Amino acid sequence: MKYVPQPPSRSGKLLIGTGVAVVVLLLILPLIYILFAAFSKGWETFTSNLLDKDMLAAIKLTLVVVLFTIPVNLVFGVMIAWCVTRFNFWGRRILVAMIDAPYAISPVVAGLCYLLLYGSQGWLGSWLGQHGIQIVFAWPGIVLVTIFITSPYVARELIPLMESQGKEEEEAAVLLGANSWKLFWNITLPGIKWALLYGVVLTTARAVGEFGSVSVISGFIRGQTNTLPLQVQLLQQDYNTVGAFTASLLLASMALLTLILKIIFEGLQNFQRRQSQAQAEKRN
Repeated sequence: MKYVPQPPSRSGKLLIGTGVAVVVLLLILPLIYILFAAFSKGWETFTSNLLDKDMLAAIKLTLVVVLFTIPVNLVFGVMIAWCVTRFNFWGRRILVAMIDAPYAISPVVAGLCYLLLYGSQGWLGSWLGQHGIQIVFAWPGIVLVTIFITSPYVARELIPLMESQGKEEEEAAVLLGANSWKLFWNITLPGIKWALLYGVVLTTARAVGEFGSVSVISGFIRGQTNTLPLQVQLLQQDYNTVGAFTASLLLASMALLTLILKIIFEGLQNFQRRQSQAQAEKRN
């Protein structure tokens, strides 16, 4: 029997009103305040802060980090999801548990680990320094820690979906003579595309807003290793409140765009899951 939502009772209306009030107070009002604070001294001040060379460098570096992070996590997520849902092997549960390690480890700790590993006195840092390769206090280190922090998002979206879909269609395609490449593009990818895009959106949002691990390994070099979240902190420390809110407005705009895409892809993903469940029920 399909559940039909009922009109809220008096206590239900009170609960709904409380939830709306909390959302407005904790989420909507801060966003509105960021918008007004960024333009509090006029359009010219906002534009001058936005076009400042350090601000433009922070925007550029943030986009570079995202452009490197997404493809790596895309490939990693698909490979890991395929591995743990299509094969049964010793250590499978350990591998699945390790995927969640970035959730459990503090970003600051992750940044410190990379600093000690790739720093000048680290295990790999001295060898890299001898060959003229700089990881710490440069954009490669920022990319590495961001990839580490965002690595679970794509895999965690794909694994439940691929497990629920099963592998009957893929096995049938193999019996019909399809090779691995055709199997992936014609069978697997169409079935996971919305979950894949949803994972990419989550990865992008996390990469843009990452602060803790990046602050440890970046060195806070103005115009070189500051991403937008770090730029917000530096501008606030310089008592440039409007500049800090300008950078915050950029981050908030990216977050809102990500939220819209998240809602769209989440709806498409749920629709795809319902279709997969319906098909599985028909087969049974």
